This record gives sequence, C-alpha cells and structure tokens, in this order.
Amino acid sequence: MAVAELPRTVVPNSSFRKQVDAQSGETIAACYQCEKCTNGCPLAFAMDIVPHKLMRSVHLGLKDEVLSSDTIWVCASCETCTTRCPNGIDIAHVMDSLRQISQSEGIKASQAQVPIFHRAFLASVKRFGRVHEGEMAAVYALRTGGLKRLMGMGGMGLDMFKKGQIKILPNRPNKQVRDIFRAAERKGQ
Repeated sequence: MAVAELPRTVVPNSSFRKQVDAQSGETIAACYQCEKCTNGCPLAFAMDIVPHKLMRSVHLGLKDEVLSSDTIWVCASCETCTTRCPNGIDIAHVMDSLRQISQSEGIKASQAQVPIFHRAFLASVKRFGRVHEGEMAAVYALRTGGLKRLMGMGGMGLDMFKKGQIKILPNRPNKQVRDIFRAAERKGQ
C-alpha cells in the first residue's frame, strides 16, 4: 500500500512579492488562480512551473524556487497569458522582471543560451533600430558555439539570403530607438 506524502508547509514571505511588484509594476496579489494564463500558454508543456503556479509561488515568496525555475527562461513573452488574464496582470512582463531579478542577483539561468540570445537580440535592436537577423544570429552563434558553430550556420544563412528571408546589410540606425535605449540606461543608473 502506497503512503501519501504530506504537502510541504510554506510560510508566506511577502518581501519577494513586493520586490516583483515594484520591478514589474504589476500587482501579483490580484491573481486569483483562474488558470487562464496556463491554459492559453503555448509553452506550458515545457515549463517546470506553469504560469498560474509561478504567480502563486511569487505571491507566497518562494524566491529560490521561482528564480531558479526553467519557466522564466522558457517563456517566449508571446503575451497570450497577459491577454487572457481577467485581472489585467501583464504576466509576460512579470516573467521578464523575474529574469531581470535573477540576473541582477547572479543566479545562473537554467537555460544558459536564453540570456545570450536575449543580449544579442537587444544589442542588434540598439545598434540598428530593429533586429538585423544576420548580425544577431552570427553574434549568438559565436557566443554559444564559437567559430565552428558560426561556420556550420553559413549554408543555412546563404539559403535564407537567396530566398530573400534575410538581408546582408542592416537598416539605417533609428535615432528614436537609440534615444529610448539611452533613456533606459540613464534611468537604470
């Protein structure tokens, strides 16, 4: 006969919830666990803590569990959860805030390549005003697999160029986007 395990006892700690509320500008306590975010999430199958449970974990103050989860790195920020939330919580932004908190506290990402992709993407947007796929892919390949990986992607890149899917030269830099990045950097100091 199997013996049932007792549920673990969790003593709520509001300090982490308050930190996430402040970072994201959202009210985590407004989540009443309707599960609409999880039911609509196209990546819930790949998450170790599905979105509504992650929100509850933040609410309870389970900082270590949340910041070391795969979920915050697997989230594609597609905003389906945000759209479906009946309380108007921007859950995708909460996920982004959790990634930022995790990195600022030096917690190693469970999905190591995601922060590398994120930095390559933002650097390309900052530089050109929008993402230049060729440059971003090259930077990502070099940082995740070195020259060998970059050379291995050359054939695919050439095929995409021939089909008109990527451009060799980026768009002209966009001053408005650069100004947004500058303002965000000043605000972060």
